[in-house]
Amino acid sequence: MLFDEEMMLLAIEEAKAAAAQGEVPVGAVVIDGNGEVIARGHNIRETLGDPTGHAETEAIREAAKKLGTRRLTDCTIYVTLEPCPMCAGAIMNAGLKRLVYGAFDENMGACASAVCLFEHKLPYKPLVRSRVLEKECAALMTDFFVKIRSGKKEISE
Repeated sequence: MLFDEEMMLLAIEEAKAAAAQGEVPVGAVVIDGNGEVIARGHNIRETLGDPTGHAETEAIREAAKKLGTRRLTDCTIYVTLEPCPMCAGAIMNAGLKRLVYGAFDENMGACASAVCLFEHKLPYKPLVRSRVLEKECAALMTDFFVKIRSGKKEISE
């Protein structure tokens, strides 16, 4: 298995942890320039009652804290779902070198779907790779919302 796919599997683990908490199943992992995992995150918006509690922002905060800097210029973030405008902005502000994501988000995606912030004249843009384990990432979302709509109280794998 290729390295990007291996890292996306870790992000999928985070997304499953979010679903187990009743959160929308989005997971993120940040690696440093040596390929070491330095941060993980998953959605915690409902848990914290915080609209900024997205997987990406949680992982970026943890990575910045671990490295002692807001500049994550040698890092890559792996996310199961295409980042929204807020998260795409956070990725740019952190200076992440690469963004790798799985499924597209037709409603809120800010990298290719609803809008593409990276096409605008901005001072920094990451390298982007999409569709990494896309089917697996999309299935997490589909399964979660099917369970929610069916009225199940518990969300499990």
